[in-house]
Amino acid sequence: MDRESSLEELKNRELPLTRVKEIFETFADDMEIVGQVAMNLSMRTSVYDRDGRKDPLMEELLIKLSETEDMGSRWAVAKNPHTPAHILQKLAHDSVNLVRALAATNPNTPVATLQELFSDEKIVRDGLSGNPSVPAKILAVLADDSDKMVRMRVAENPSTPEEVLKKLLKDGDENVAKAAEANIKRRGEA
Repeated sequence: MDRESSLEELKNRELPLTRVKEIFETFADDMEIVGQVAMNLSMRTSVYDRDGRKDPLMEELLIKLSETEDMGSRWAVAKNPHTPAHILQKLAHDSVNLVRALAATNPNTPVATLQELFSDEKIVRDGLSGNPSVPAKILAVLADDSDKMVRMRVAENPSTPEEVLKKLLKDGDENVAKAAEANIKRRGEA
């Protein structure tokens, strides 16, 4: 199996997962290929694609990628909607804050883990604030965060309670207030 042609193959999001796995297993020590495997899986899905059917091979690859030293692969796993909850729990404790932040954005991250991430640094709270699975009581506290981007994501979050959105309508940052207003309007149209 040729390394360069394997890298080229991985650019195809339609490449059968059996072939992706074969490439991964052949080049497991090559971090560029490992990263391309992670990107191939990312290209197939998005955090908003929650209806995607579960594929055991996809999950197997995500689990293996979560254990690599390649940070880019771990963050790709953290944001993938097919990543199993126990792997998201593990990634929520990763040494790299971006990996934790992406685990915080994933709607499949268990609520107990999301609650743990609440006291993490700003980049993680920022990811957490936009996650529709975050409990309302945490969103209410995040609505008072000193960082306007955290408040903005709370204002945009479809799970933010209406009373919190009404409070954000009076936010000192004009963009936060506009986001809260747009969220309230979307709910009225639904």
